[in-house]
This record gives sequence, structure tokens and C-alpha cells, in this order.
Amino acid sequence: MVQRKRDPLVDALQRFGLQRDRMRAALARHAGITDTDLDALEHLEADGPLTQRELGDRLSLTSGAITMLVDRLEHAGWVHRRPHPTDRRYLLLELSPNATELAPAGLARYHASIRALAAKVPAEHRSVIDAFLHAAADAATNATGELAHQPDPPSRRGP
Repeated sequence: MVQRKRDPLVDALQRFGLQRDRMRAALARHAGITDTDLDALEHLEADGPLTQRELGDRLSLTSGAITMLVDRLEHAGWVHRRPHPTDRRYLLLELSPNATELAPAGLARYHASIRALAAKVPAEHRSVIDAFLHAAADAATNATGELAHQPDPPSRRGP
């Protein structure tokens, strides 16, 4: 059996992803929300207000499922709906002003530690790291698109 040569950078990225997944699971549990709810909140935090359709597309949810998710998050005080500024047919979803207050305390410490780590990266390395992380995100986006267009395996199709 041929053992592939390990790349420390790839291993570090995988380790970060695994540890971040563990942190997110703990965060969702402590906040009393589902992993998908947390995904929605992270999309709104990262990208700002989105329509329900945009958020549903990012989460690969049906219109009915995204409506239930948004209703749940709105009822819990995490998000609110507001009129779209240029199209009356749509509402925008955005984090509510008290979403930060609802988040477990550990989240603020995590964000602060990530900002502190980023601040320590020398200026001459920032563009290389930025390009790598954007390319890694693009690779994940492409893989997601490919997986979304593949048929379910026979074991998941039912009888």
C-alpha cells in the first residue's frame, strides 16, 4: 500500500475545520438552536441582510423549510424581517440587535482570539494567506455544487 505524503498545511486546515465544527456544535447546543439555525445566523453575520430565498439557497433548504427556520429564529429573537429597500415583493432577513446578547459568552472570546491572531500576521504574508483561504472556500463551494447535482446513493433513496 502506498502512503501518500502528508501536507502540513492541508492537515492544519483540516484540523481547524474539525475543531471549528466541534466549537459550532457546542455553540448551537448552548444557544438552544440547531446546527442549521447556526449556519443561517453565520450567513447573515458574514454577508448582511439576505432574502429568504437567498438564505434558503445558501443552506440548500426548500421554501417551506426556510420559512420554518426563519420563523423559529425570529420568534427566539435572533433575526427580524424588514422590507426590501428596492423591491416590495421581498423582505430582508437580518440579525436582530439583541442577537449578540443571545450568543453564549464563549463566542465573543473566540471572535476576539481570531481577531488577535489575524492581527499578528505580518503584512507581507496577509495576501498569500487571504488568497489561500479564499481558494479553499471556493473549492468547498465547488464541491458542494457538484454534490448537490449528484443523485442520492441507493441506500438513501428508500424502498
